[in-house]
Amino acid sequence: MNERIGKTVSKSTMLASVELPADFKLLNQQYRGLVQALLADIDLLPIRVEVAPTQTGNFRGFDPAKFYVVVSGTVSVRYADRAVYLLEEGDVLLPDIAGSRDTEAAVFYGSEAGASLNSYSALEFMQQVFARPSTTKLWTRLLVTYSGMMLRLTAMQTPVDVITTPGFALYEPEEIIINQGERAQYVFNLTSGLADVLVDDVPVGIISPGEIFGAMAALTHADRSATVRARSRCSVVKVPTSQFTELIKNNPATIHALLTDMANSIVSLNEQLVQKRGGSGGAGTDTQGGGDA
Repeated sequence: MNERIGKTVSKSTMLASVELPADFKLLNQQYRGLVQALLADIDLLPIRVEVAPTQTGNFRGFDPAKFYVVVSGTVSVRYADRAVYLLEEGDVLLPDIAGSRDTEAAVFYGSEAGASLNSYSALEFMQQVFARPSTTKLWTRLLVTYSGMMLRLTAMQTPVDVITTPGFALYEPEEIIINQGERAQYVFNLTSGLADVLVDDVPVGIISPGEIFGAMAALTHADRSATVRARSRCSVVKVPTSQFTELIKNNPATIHALLTDMANSIVSLNEQLVQKRGGSGGAGTDTQGGGDA
């Protein structure tokens, strides 16, 4: 596996789409040596397979009943419409079986410039692997080394880990969840029940299940602008404010839910303003989604 797709490198490592650590390169050298030792220990004549060039480098057609070894050229490995890495001379290609019946979950292989592979019957190959303890040991070491490389490759392509430690709490009717004027320690997600939003003890809205509240103070580092009081028995998930910013950076679904709730609050408050100007006598307690606290 080489360091980066499209980068000129020596024929020593699998081409990957991210910068790889030194321990990955060391494992890859060990892996290449194990592949060569295993092939030397297996008494099977390979069948040559020529891979035609494709413009996209994205096709499926390898036999799941065979193992392949790249003899020349490169073979791209793609998943979820993304190039994960390239296989080159000396790399083993083990066709993906898990996604073979589902194109959405499938791994695709291809070659933009064409490639030559040696194919081996998987059944005959494994029969020889388990025929002698020394060959079985080579195979086991190869799989363990391959697993170590894949673990490192996955880690390098995964966003920075964000560890959240959410808490869970229950509030009985009339209990205060958030106090106006206090410092923000948590952002809340109401999972069941209904809660009233009050500003200066005046009801301005209701929080319903699925809504995120308390985020504004967390994002602005300001004091709470409203009180939230349980109208019925409420169950909430609490995320510390120190972790909330990182959570929304790495979780688009949270951002979408937050923006939706804020938009609903703005609409609700606008409606109340129109009612007041029209002489309706103030905000009612049935207003939905008012206030973020």
